[in-house]
Amino acid sequence: MSSTVLLVRHARAGDKDHWEGDDMARPLDREGAHQAKLLVDMLGGFGVTDVLSSPALRCRQTVEPLAQEAGTAVVADDRLREERAGDAFELAAELGRRDGCSAVLCTHGDVIPAVLRRIRADHHLELPQVLRCAKGGTWVLRSERGRFLSADYLEAPSAAG
Repeated sequence: MSSTVLLVRHARAGDKDHWEGDDMARPLDREGAHQAKLLVDMLGGFGVTDVLSSPALRCRQTVEPLAQEAGTAVVADDRLREERAGDAFELAAELGRRDGCSAVLCTHGDVIPAVLRRIRADHHLELPQVLRCAKGGTWVLRSERGRFLSADYLEAPSAAG
């Protein structure tokens, strides 16, 4: 009864201080759109079954190519919004209990380290002191019978090119 949760930080979306509209509507920039395409190759081998995302446009755009490749839809989930780390942890834990699940969760830079700290505390998982979280980076969380057993960081794909 194993599962995988891929915790993805949205790809590059420019500087929010230079965005004049609603931050939820801030899209990926050109480099971020390229990163999103590269995530297909990087994460496609995990046999993705579910793709969930913060409702923020930049998060949905990050995982849309991956969802399309997996033959599924991106499901916007409020539990993955900024400042919702407790809810995001509960969602990850729920998916970690689903046998055969390989879920992608796309969220924000404040949520991912908080989720990982909770996993460290609740599941007694050894993690690095500094929890990397670059835009487009992914934490691969493997669980067995609902208990997270490992967490490995995959560097963000290069936006150059």
